[in-house]
Amino acid sequence: MQSSLDKRDPLHVAIILDGNGRWARRRGMPRAAGHRAGADAVRRIVEAAPQLGVTALTLYAFSADNWRRPEAEVTALMLLLRQYLRNEVERFVKAGARLKVIGRRDRLPEGVADAIARAEWASRGGTRLDLQIAIDYSGRDAIARAGLAWRDPEPPSREAFTRLLGEQNLGPGSEVDLLIRSGGETRLSDFLLWESAYAELYFLDTLWPDFTPEDLRIAIADLRRRDRRFGGLSAVVPLTAAE
Repeated sequence: MQSSLDKRDPLHVAIILDGNGRWARRRGMPRAAGHRAGADAVRRIVEAAPQLGVTALTLYAFSADNWRRPEAEVTALMLLLRQYLRNEVERFVKAGARLKVIGRRDRLPEGVADAIARAEWASRGGTRLDLQIAIDYSGRDAIARAGLAWRDPEPPSREAFTRLLGEQNLGPGSEVDLLIRSGGETRLSDFLLWESAYAELYFLDTLWPDFTPEDLRIAIADLRRRDRRFGGLSAVVPLTAAE
């Protein structure tokens, strides 16, 4: 069926970047090498996304549960993150991407929060792509914390609560149209639970370091073929008298 999403409509794509460790292990390399290769994939997708009609891109880089991983791997990930933010900010600016990091910042190692703030400030003028990177992020925690921040005695509308998540740096501030997960797993892993209520889901076996702009193009083409009803009904052909 034809999708109700027009090619000119704003398109929010969220991606769970899964498979870095397995990519490295299959090559006999340390897991950190997989994360570095994954950072290269992020660069390719950020550059390609606006050309494919994506106006907002949210990437799941580090979950709140990822602190459970071995200390050496977490340390390597945080170092890579800090380097990525420092090295890529000029690319963000040239690409017209406006960076926002969602999730907690109070548990990040020294220097990482400062690198985030500098990159966000430098890219604040971007208008082609809203780029959100989820770091130390939990969808359930975000909903709970935003609920505590709501001060009005009347409950918020869905739209107001979505905006509240964005204002609190607990979410991207807009609903997701397409959620992609690489690496062959088929779960959400506590990612954008509120914003993905009506997202179309797309899972593929490709490990994240091998994910290409062509993979993104195919996923978006699949989305545009889907019939998104949001609880309503599709446009139907009128019944004939015989029917």
